[in-house]
Amino acid sequence: MARVAPPSPSRGQHQGRRRRDRPSWLTTKIVMRIVLVGVLIGVVVTVAFLWPVSSPERSAVVVKPTGVGGNWKLKFDDEFNGTSLNRAKWSTGWYGSGITAPVDSAERDCYDPAQVAVGSGALALTLIKKSEDCGVSGQAYTTGLVSTRGKFSFTYGFIQARAWLPAAPGQPGQPANWPDVWADGQTWPDDGEIDIAEGLGEVCAHFHGPGAPDGLGAGGRTGCPAGNYAGGWHTFAADWEPGIVTYYYDGTDIGSVTSGITSAPMFLILSYASGHTIQAPDTMKVDYIRVWQHP
Repeated sequence: MARVAPPSPSRGQHQGRRRRDRPSWLTTKIVMRIVLVGVLIGVVVTVAFLWPVSSPERSAVVVKPTGVGGNWKLKFDDEFNGTSLNRAKWSTGWYGSGITAPVDSAERDCYDPAQVAVGSGALALTLIKKSEDCGVSGQAYTTGLVSTRGKFSFTYGFIQARAWLPAAPGQPGQPANWPDVWADGQTWPDDGEIDIAEGLGEVCAHFHGPGAPDGLGAGGRTGCPAGNYAGGWHTFAADWEPGIVTYYYDGTDIGSVTSGITSAPMFLILSYASGHTIQAPDTMKVDYIRVWQHP
């Protein structure tokens, strides 16, 4: 249909909106603004609720231990999402600062903070062939270790880490060097040691305590579960309760230790030492490590 031009206004008539229409226009505008403000407030509240934060209380709402049920509260969490090590949570080296001696006399390495890095969402501990002075002679390698000693300790709880343990060259399924995800008390072995994932030819779980300091005493060792836990990302966990430690690999119960379980506070350690099949350079990576306790 052809459009018909509107009649021209009479001389002196205002061509704009008539005064009696103004209240309706104002009402519509006010309503639109109220709706817009309401929408913006809703968006802000939603984002504030869903936005990830570093506090354990918020994380505990959405993050639970793998493989177990029950009520848990997250007490420690590092996702390694920054560009440097969180010094409020971690120290480098073994019972000291700077370049330190190794944990075990069987190691041929020193621990150097330079071999600890955080980036691309993971902690990296790199073993290299380099001799350094750390108070022990004959050390041919340098590597990295971090611990929460003096910054976070706990008694009982569920410890879980997602880690990449490098595979030994030509030996798929066997880890290169000596990777370890573990917890330790201040006095060994009286205060206990929980080896969650220790790689020495195989990936094994142990509890070292007064009754089984070598991990091979009665009930001290769960064994080394069948499966390939090197050369890929896997979750390793331990549920430390009074009188018992139960271990989980990729959410599966691999066994428990019931002998010599201590109640002394422990701190977390992540380390990549030289040992067994030495491959240098090589890097162990940790995506996250968390500790929960029952409320």
